Amino acid sequence: MQRELTNRYSVLDEISWQDFQKIELRAGTIISAEDFPEARNPAYILQVDFGADLGIKKSSAQITDNYSKTELIGKQVLAVLNFPTKQIGPIMSECLVAGFYKEDGSIVLAGPDKILNNGAKLG
Repeated sequence: MQRELTNRYSVLDEISWQDFQKIELRAGTIISAEDFPEARNPAYILQVDFGADLGIKKSSAQITDNYSKTELIGKQVLAVLNFPTKQIGPIMSECLVAGFYKEDGSIVLAGPDKILNNGAKLG
C-alpha cells in the first residue's frame, strides 16, 4: 500500500528502498556545453563523462539562467542514467542531469561537494 507524505508545499509519494535502489544516480564531469538554439526554452547541450565503464552521455539542460558555458566545463554533477533515451529537438538525451528549482523557476545543478571518480554511484 502506497502512502503519501505531506508538507506545506506538496504531496510526496512514498517509495520503497527497492524502488530507490533501481535509480542509477551517478556522478559525472561536464566536458562540453554548447548552445541549444532549437530548444523551446533556453538550454545547453551537455556532454557528461561518467568514466570508462559508462562513457560520455549527452543531455539537454535548461540552466542558462545560472550558468555560463565556460563555468560548466569541469563541473561535477549528478545524473540519472537509467531513464530511456529521449528525443529533445534534434538530439537524443541519454541522461537526466539533476538540479533543484529556485523560487524564480531557474535550476541549480546538484553535485557532490568533493571530487569523485566519474561514474560513482549515489548510495
